[in-house]
Amino acid sequence: MATSSWVIDPAHTDILFAVTHMMVTRVRGKFTEVAGRLVLDEEDPTRSTAEVTIKAASVDTGVAPRDEHLRSADFFDVANHPEITFRSRAIERRGDSAYRVVGDLTIKGVTRPVELDVTVLGFYRSMKGARRVGFAGSTTINREDWGLTWNVALEAGGWLVGKEIRIEFEVAAEEQAGEASQAA
Repeated sequence: MATSSWVIDPAHTDILFAVTHMMVTRVRGKFTEVAGRLVLDEEDPTRSTAEVTIKAASVDTGVAPRDEHLRSADFFDVANHPEITFRSRAIERRGDSAYRVVGDLTIKGVTRPVELDVTVLGFYRSMKGARRVGFAGSTTINREDWGLTWNVALEAGGWLVGKEIRIEFEVAAEEQAGEASQAA
């Protein structure tokens, strides 16, 4: 089967997260620097692959002191672990345009499996005529599974930072002309 190579368009891609703060509110943020490569089999999307790299230092919650704390050794330790990566291992169809993507997520040097619920939003042509594709998806992870364990006990009970992180993303990718290949 024919496959084609695609690169993520960082200007039209969002990697967002949300975590509970002080047991009642949510802090939301995003990563502003993302790159990646997809190999898509449009006839059988379950044969596709994805590799994504996020610059951990690009974390942005809109509050500079908090962002600096997230970059520190207490959280992402960007001096020693500058990148967060995801590499797909398997894709299964869940519906017409819905898929479960299983892969390895590496944060702070720890690699663990994750499952992403992904929807193919569609294929289209850019204003310059290039083929493009859009995806949306989400997952929830326990940050402590990746060594992100810093926290403070609250006087009234509970914790300053929740364990569960909700991750949502929208990705746009552009086909790389002349990079089609044949899969065995």
